Amino acid sequence: MQTEYRRAAHVCLAALILSAIFFPACFVLSKVTGVYALFALSWQILAAAVIWAVLAVQFYQKALAEQEKLDISQLAKGSGGDTIFEAQKTHSELFAVAQNRLRIFEKWFLPIFSILIAIYQIAIGAYLLRRTITGRTGEEFNNLLLGAVLAAAIAFVSFLFSLYSTGLSTEERWRPLKAGGSFFMATTILSFVCAAGMAFAQFKIQIVLIALNWVVPSVLILVGCETALNFIFDIYRPRIKGQYSSVAFDSRLLGTISAPHRILRTVASVIDYQFGFKVSQTWFYKIVEQAVIPLIIFSAIILYLLSCVAIIDPESQAIIERFGSPVDSQGKVRLVGPGITFKLPWPFGITQEFPTKQIQEIYIGYTPREDQEGQKLPLLWNTEHYKEEYNLLVATEGMTSQEKGAVPVSIIRASIPVQYRVVDLYKYLYNHADSEDVLKAICYKEVVQYVAGAHIEPEDESVSKEESMLGAGREKAAAIVAKNIQQQADKQGLGVEIVFMGFEGFHPPPAVAQDFQAVNGAVQKKQALILEAISRRDRIFTGNVGSVKQAIALHELAAKYMQSPQKGPEYDKIKLQLDKAFDGASGELFAKLRQAQSYAYEKATLAKASGERFSQQLKAYQASKRIYMHELKMSMLEESLPGIRKYIVFPGGDKEVTIVDLQEKLVPSLYDVGTGK
Repeated sequence: MQTEYRRAAHVCLAALILSAIFFPACFVLSKVTGVYALFALSWQILAAAVIWAVLAVQFYQKALAEQEKLDISQLAKGSGGDTIFEAQKTHSELFAVAQNRLRIFEKWFLPIFSILIAIYQIAIGAYLLRRTITGRTGEEFNNLLLGAVLAAAIAFVSFLFSLYSTGLSTEERWRPLKAGGSFFMATTILSFVCAAGMAFAQFKIQIVLIALNWVVPSVLILVGCETALNFIFDIYRPRIKGQYSSVAFDSRLLGTISAPHRILRTVASVIDYQFGFKVSQTWFYKIVEQAVIPLIIFSAIILYLLSCVAIIDPESQAIIERFGSPVDSQGKVRLVGPGITFKLPWPFGITQEFPTKQIQEIYIGYTPREDQEGQKLPLLWNTEHYKEEYNLLVATEGMTSQEKGAVPVSIIRASIPVQYRVVDLYKYLYNHADSEDVLKAICYKEVVQYVAGAHIEPEDESVSKEESMLGAGREKAAAIVAKNIQQQADKQGLGVEIVFMGFEGFHPPPAVAQDFQAVNGAVQKKQALILEAISRRDRIFTGNVGSVKQAIALHELAAKYMQSPQKGPEYDKIKLQLDKAFDGASGELFAKLRQAQSYAYEKATLAKASGERFSQQLKAYQASKRIYMHELKMSMLEESLPGIRKYIVFPGGDKEVTIVDLQEKLVPSLYDVGTGK
């Protein structure tokens, strides 16, 4: 028995050494190849290495405990009879050190280790999964063929050792080996899938490696959670002395994968229980049980061989890749039409099929809703039309003044469907990683470039309505942009033909539709004011001068007259021209000129008369100064005080008193009544 336990301990040590080799090998290999799945697998192998180390210690303790039992039994045989029975019991308890150590190890250390390994698996799995979610996995692959070979070697060695350890665990005394064997089987499966993924990546099929970036961390988290649950269940599970109890880190999930025959036994027992008799002992069930694995293998082979047949749809063409190359040894493309064709099995032969006879459509400037397919809805400026619409920047014309920091651009939205047909499938599939995205980028570039220099809404008379993108200019614009897109697509080697491009609708964003309408109203109002001002100018010029042409010519002559020197022949010449122009003017200006001439004549005549009068007054003054002054004074009083009663008093002497009654009499007296003369 002691030898058997030591044999199991040696198996655990060998597995520990292999795990210690596999861990750095996978870690370094992940750095060399750039495969993130190998990096995640290395941490799973590290967990297996720690488990093998614990199992080695457990079996070594079992071997020591068995040796101790043998020594105690030999000591008991060499002792006395019944008289020393109590002494023998005391000696057994004193010498059972290894057994006590094994009991403490299995009772305390293994459960604690189980919860620690569960925490490790959950933590490292969550860390690896977080790196996958954030995209820090790296996608630059190198030396994939070397990585595939080494990963396959790791899978092969792990598979052999897993089968060996799992086979030993069928014996009751070697049952703990099942935990390590299960982890080795998981390493086998994951390593083999990594090797297959790297092999597929050689043919530009990276889906397997991308899936493994999620699978390996998820397996670590799943096994860690199972270990934690097993630890909780073990607390309440009853234990029978002498009966083996599985440790918490012995994964039932991995055990099912490493020993699939146990699934069949479980199914058989369930069937026996349901039917009430040994259905599993019948000849039919035994035949099925024996043939189920060959049948599954045969079905898998048939399904795999069916990948050699490719059926091309009537409206499609396909390019057959052989070992990742779409051309044969003569440099010809393996292009096949509709029908049945044969190729190498997947992944050595891959069919790249595309409906070349169907019209493809891409959407520029918007993303339609699913319920809008095949429907034409009215485009109202104040409502959202599609699932998502993109803004286009267009230049704004006629902006003479802006606020500080303002940009002379406007925002507009457009819905532009572009329909195309693939005319060269090889160029469409292999010249670019995604030709449709390249075509979209070309369409956006040409549309933005054209719209930036187009007229969105005419603001003056020089822009015709037929050139406006909001009017009838869309048809012409669509033809020009489609031609430019076709030229760029041919230059990029997309292998497509632009069938149709329609500028279905240009409109402002719904949030600013009312403001946009207000701007249009302001533009129209501005044009109306300009026309009104022109009309008023023509009316004023015509009424004043006679015609607009004469008014402009007169203004130019007046400007030359004001800027010319005040003396010289040039000045006289311009003055003469200006006089002739004024003489030839009609309308209000003619009336003003005649009025001015009449006013000048009147002023001159009055000035002459005033001068002659002054000379006569001077002669009168010189003849009799006193009389002239008296006459002038009386004349001034008469002119200055008209309608006012005047009294003239002639004093007769010093004794006379003159009484002047200044009160106004309403009723005159008899003395005031005149003679009527």
